[in-house]
Amino acid sequence: MFQAPPPPRGPGVQPPFPAPPVEGRGRRRAMGLGVGIGAFLLVAGGGLAAVIGILSVGSKALDERADVAVTRYLDAVGDRRYDDAYDLLCQSARSRLSEAEFTRQVAGDEPIAAYDVGELQLPGLTVPVDVRYADGSSARLRAYLEQNTSTGAFEVCSIEE
Repeated sequence: MFQAPPPPRGPGVQPPFPAPPVEGRGRRRAMGLGVGIGAFLLVAGGGLAAVIGILSVGSKALDERADVAVTRYLDAVGDRRYDDAYDLLCQSARSRLSEAEFTRQVAGDEPIAAYDVGELQLPGLTVPVDVRYADGSSARLRAYLEQNTSTGAFEVCSIEE
């Protein structure tokens, strides 16, 4: 078996290899850590901005789809196209009311001269609608919507005060 020679005695013994340099080591480590943290913050900030952008665009898209559904319904009722307005109702409203009952109910309401559709409120899928009637009076109504499960489109279920 091989046996290593004993180490030489006394101070000033030279190691068999040079010692690594120590100057600048802390500075390099801090600089590397700073660059790493900066890169992480840049990526995380970009990701956060992307998520905020997606949520904002998604919210506006839902609001626009709700606005279209309510506008089409109110235009059909205003033009006395009650059969078209009935077809725009959600399934639960159509199962509750026949087309004849719906026509009788809506035809008896005060005609709407103008309206302004507000923004979609997500917890209940409702949309505020400011209306001005033909007689000059005004009211704030609330359109209740449902989403069609097969098409994804919003449909009006009812409009109430």
